[in-house]
Amino acid sequence: MENYSKEKTVEQPSLCPFPGLPCDTPEVRVKDGSKIRNLMRYALSRMEVKPTAMEGEWEHPNTEEGGGTTAVKETPRRQAPEKMPCRQIVFTGTGKGVSKAITCVEILKRRVKGLHQQTKLLFSNVLETWEPLEPTAGLDSLTVNRNIPAIWVLLSKDPLDSSLPGYQAPGNFDALWAQAAKEDAEAGGGQRHGGRRKRGGGGGGGGGGRVKGPGGPVRQTGRSREPGKGRGGGTSTEQD
Repeated sequence: MENYSKEKTVEQPSLCPFPGLPCDTPEVRVKDGSKIRNLMRYALSRMEVKPTAMEGEWEHPNTEEGGGTTAVKETPRRQAPEKMPCRQIVFTGTGKGVSKAITCVEILKRRVKGLHQQTKLLFSNVLETWEPLEPTAGLDSLTVNRNIPAIWVLLSKDPLDSSLPGYQAPGNFDALWAQAAKEDAEAGGGQRHGGRRKRGGGGGGGGGGRVKGPGGPVRQTGRSREPGKGRGGGTSTEQD
């Protein structure tokens, strides 16, 4: 393929593997270049209960003049209709977007408690078009069909069929994260206090050292004394 360049990549549409979902169920398609912050903002806006939206805190005050005095009346505006959150949401990712889709699912399960999960692993078909680098070389265009891994995750506030493969029941995430933090703390403490500092050989008077000699370094094993010297540092001479 050194004589070709990829012109375009078209991902074939795939059907949702979760039949019977409500028509208003949001489907989040995660790409490799998608921003997790934007994906989670949309997912949380569809799953969490928003506070009642207000068109405005207060209307403009109505003034009534009479007898040289002014009376001000403040009346709250009417409330905007509240949008009900969804009971289910679907995340899907293909290729390099699979890991990012899993990250989004775990973040949403952390924020919205009590979600039932159903996971399915499939393959998605991708159509690639390759064009020759030199049109005058007599090479034809190529069309390549590739199957890339894909993941579909259904998160639901309502119970799902636990007998199906890929089902995960909602768990206690607070206890899970507390246990993980405890294990990390124990591992860090063991590494900090487990080892002993090695003592290096000092250069004291009784310690051994290395002296460079004519044939290379020579190790000294003891203290050498010059002949004729006593403990007091004096010298002794003998006379006949």
